[in-house]
Amino acid sequence: MEKNLTFEASMARLEQIVRAMEKGDVPLEESLRLFQEGTALVSSCTRLLDEAELQVKQIAVAPDGSPEEKEFADESDT
Repeated sequence: MEKNLTFEASMARLEQIVRAMEKGDVPLEESLRLFQEGTALVSSCTRLLDEAELQVKQIAVAPDGSPEEKEFADESDT
């Protein structure tokens, strides 16, 4: 598995893995390898999403009417 796949490329590869495993005609050793690759891809996607969330900023209006940048806050935190 390539180490620096984009999020979109990782998701596309995960879809390929799922389709292959759903067919049920993949030998056991290959299924295990695909499962391991899929698990690594899920971890990578989760990490990429977490990093993206940290970069998201919320734009709000300051009391004087100017735009104000705030840190992204999860709605469940409020």
